[in-house]
Amino acid sequence: MTAINPVTDLTLDGDVAVITLNSPPVNALSANVRQGLYDGFKAAIDDPAAKAIVLICDGRTFIAGADITEFGGAMAGASLFDVQTMMENSPKPVVAAIHGTALGGGLEVALCAHYRVAVPSARLGLPEVNLGLLPGAGGTQRLPRVAGVEKALEMMTSGRHAPAKEALEMGLVDELVEEGKLKEQAIAFARKLVAENKPLVKVRDNNTKVEAARGHPEIFENCRKANARKFRGYKAPEANIKCIGAAVNLPFEEGLAVERKLFGEVMSSSESAAQRYSFFAERQANKIPDVPDDTPLIPIKKVGIIGAGTMGGGIAMNFANVGIPVVIVEVQEAALTRGLGVIKANYERTASRGGITAQQVEQRTGLITGSMDMNALADVDLVIEAVFERMDIKKDIFTKLDAICKPGAILATNTSGLNIDEIASVTKRPESVIGLHFFSPANVMKLLEIVRADHTSASVIATSMKLAKQIGKVAVLVGVCPGFVGNRILGQRQREAQKLVMEGAMPWDVDRVLYDFGFPMGPFAMSDLAGLDIGWVKEKSNGESIRDVLCEADRRGQKTGAGYYDYDENRVAKPSPFTEKVINDFIVKTGANPRKVSDEEILERAIYPMINEGLKILEEKKAIRASDIDVVWQNGYGWPVYRGGPMWYGDQIGPAKVLEKMKEFQAKMGDQFKPAALLEKVVAEGKTFGSL
Repeated sequence: MTAINPVTDLTLDGDVAVITLNSPPVNALSANVRQGLYDGFKAAIDDPAAKAIVLICDGRTFIAGADITEFGGAMAGASLFDVQTMMENSPKPVVAAIHGTALGGGLEVALCAHYRVAVPSARLGLPEVNLGLLPGAGGTQRLPRVAGVEKALEMMTSGRHAPAKEALEMGLVDELVEEGKLKEQAIAFARKLVAENKPLVKVRDNNTKVEAARGHPEIFENCRKANARKFRGYKAPEANIKCIGAAVNLPFEEGLAVERKLFGEVMSSSESAAQRYSFFAERQANKIPDVPDDTPLIPIKKVGIIGAGTMGGGIAMNFANVGIPVVIVEVQEAALTRGLGVIKANYERTASRGGITAQQVEQRTGLITGSMDMNALADVDLVIEAVFERMDIKKDIFTKLDAICKPGAILATNTSGLNIDEIASVTKRPESVIGLHFFSPANVMKLLEIVRADHTSASVIATSMKLAKQIGKVAVLVGVCPGFVGNRILGQRQREAQKLVMEGAMPWDVDRVLYDFGFPMGPFAMSDLAGLDIGWVKEKSNGESIRDVLCEADRRGQKTGAGYYDYDENRVAKPSPFTEKVINDFIVKTGANPRKVSDEEILERAIYPMINEGLKILEEKKAIRASDIDVVWQNGYGWPVYRGGPMWYGDQIGPAKVLEKMKEFQAKMGDQFKPAALLEKVVAEGKTFGSL
């Protein structure tokens, strides 16, 4: 064996040279890796004993992409293009042996091999769009040539990873080999290529599939139309589409030039900067300064849920999806039966759309059992309470759980804002109590706010963070305060939205401004979707608010065909004259003087108080870092990823401008706009929110 450099080895197995990369954790294309590949291929090509070359990686994966920590820095060592040229022009057949994932630059490297083999568990993709980018090393030109234009469009604009079997079917992989036998079977495959004198296949020269799409612009238009809502606000999807169009209509080298030009444009865009920031922010959220990596974890082999409603059922599905048995406890048999029925219907709906198989439906529903006896929770490792937001009910439940659950079991509440320290106070094990705030629908929404109470142990926190990842959630650790991080900040936006309506803006004006900013919908459209009657009690309603009047008129949202908006039979919203009259009547009643409210003011009034509240949360140490707040808002509240999050966006506006506006609003409208002390400090010291 010859050590090419610290991350690359070259060995000779008979007449096959094997280049092995080992650069943990994911063999990313750092300067060391690129140089090792370049020198390794050069040495293998120059070795007269080698008749073929296999590229393989040690560790858990093939090359999983570029080293994005190097983005924007000075280039060191061999370039990726140097490596690709060396591979593609090799006079000896080159085989890429793929396990784990071949993503981004990793797949672009593999596409310069003459052949590709993979184990069945491997996945391949070009997910650069998720970082606001496009493949910048020929991927946009090679993938459509090997997989076809439609597949390339779908994969590159979604960032989806194709399983190895699908990759074989589309021609992206030439052969599947056995799990655990990748190296020997890749070498055998290479030896066979030599024995049969197979051609050195260069993907760049294969124009059959791109020529078939030439003269069919509808292929591209259909992609744009089908994904219009998904692509809204992002630059990278359109740039990817244009690059694939260049692959169809231009010679390879000219297509590469288009790719490089558009790569430069998206790379320098604020959208990509925000998406790359978000990528790192999610990973940073997993790092808890006072919870070491070697903190002992509590094995979670069985979970209990209290409450079979929408939230409880959705939470249960998360665990069944990953093979963890769940017992749901309800007090009424009808509620339990209904809840289990909803879970089964949800799974069957997913199966009808091809998301899971009928067998998986049976497996998952089989893992969820129901009971009306809390003693059924005696052997669970984790129990999650998901009942009404009433402190007396929750304290009663936790008193019982303390007596029933085994020592060491985690006692969690799904409360969206109640004081978890008060809940924990009724137990003899406050160190075992934690908040696990799922977002509705709990089986779909990615965010999990993990709320540490005063006495929550490090093991309970570490276990909860790991478990969140296991069930596919993005977890953020926060502290106990009213509304925690997400709902506390949301309260600022909701307050201003309601005030703006009483000052002359209509609900559809506020919604339009926030939709144009990038939110999937504004606060009033969201209220209509959720139902205006959530928390509204008919018997106690006396027309004191706009919502009261709408609910009293049976305008309770989309489900009744009217709320703030009027809805047609397809639930398409339009501004409502009825709502406008209700609002104007309230304005007259209060003696206010309505005015024309500009879009700029709507946006500033909605967003700047959110930023200010985020700084108060950081002052109080209820969030670990500013980026954690952004992760919460992106994954739980629809903040557009291409705008980074409220704290990142605040830095783009400039902390000084945020402070200036908050002072201006405070002077006009009162101390609800009082700047956070930390905002004043950041501006005085010339810092950024991102540095907090």
